[in-house]
Amino acid sequence: MKQIFRVFFISAAILISGAVGSRAQETWQDLVEKKRKEKDAEFSNPETTILPDDELTNFHGLDYFPVNEDYRVKMKFKKIKDGKEFKMKTTTTRTPVYVPYGTLKFKVRGKKCELTVYQNKEISAKPGYEDYLFLPFTDLTNGESTYGGGRYLDMRIGDLDKRVLDFNECYNPYCAYNPKYSCPVPPSENSLPLAIEAGVKKFHD
Repeated sequence: MKQIFRVFFISAAILISGAVGSRAQETWQDLVEKKRKEKDAEFSNPETTILPDDELTNFHGLDYFPVNEDYRVKMKFKKIKDGKEFKMKTTTTRTPVYVPYGTLKFKVRGKKCELTVYQNKEISAKPGYEDYLFLPFTDLTNGESTYGGGRYLDMRIGDLDKRVLDFNECYNPYCAYNPKYSCPVPPSENSLPLAIEAGVKKFHD
C-alpha cells in the first residue's frame, strides 16, 4: 500500500510540475499576444491611431509572425563607458542626439550576434523616461516580409538584468504607416546577418 501511495504522489508531483511549467510558458506567450491586441486597438482608435484616414477605414489589425520562442534569446550586456554622443540619421532632416549605452551579445538559432542599444538625450531627460533605451536594427527580412527600413525594440535599463532579448516584441517605425513621421534609421553596426522572423511584419505587400 505504501508503495502505491509513493507512486501516486510522485506521479502527482510530475503532473503539477508540468502544469506549472506549461502555465509559465503560456503566461509569456499570452503577454506577447496581449501587447499585440493592445497595439491593434491603439491603431484602430481614431483618437490614438497614427494611421492616415484612408488607411484607418480598412484597418483590421497588424500582421505578425507567430510567437516563436526561438527569437526569445538569452543575452549578455556590456556597458559602454564614456559613449560619445552622435546625431542619428532619420527618414527626414531631423537628427536626434543619441548615446551608445551598451552592447548586447546573443545567439539566434546558433548564430552569434551583437547589437548596440542607445539612449536618446532628449527623451531620457523627461520624467519617467530616464531609464528608456532604444534598440533599432535591420535584418534579412527587411524589404521582403518586414518593413524595409528596419524595426525597433524598446527597453528599460532594468530589463538588462533579465538577460532576455525578445524579438517577438519588435515593431515598425511610425513612418512605415504614415510618411508624416520622422523615424530613426538603424545604424549600420546594428545590421543582423540573418532573418529575424518575429514581431510585426510590413504593413502592405
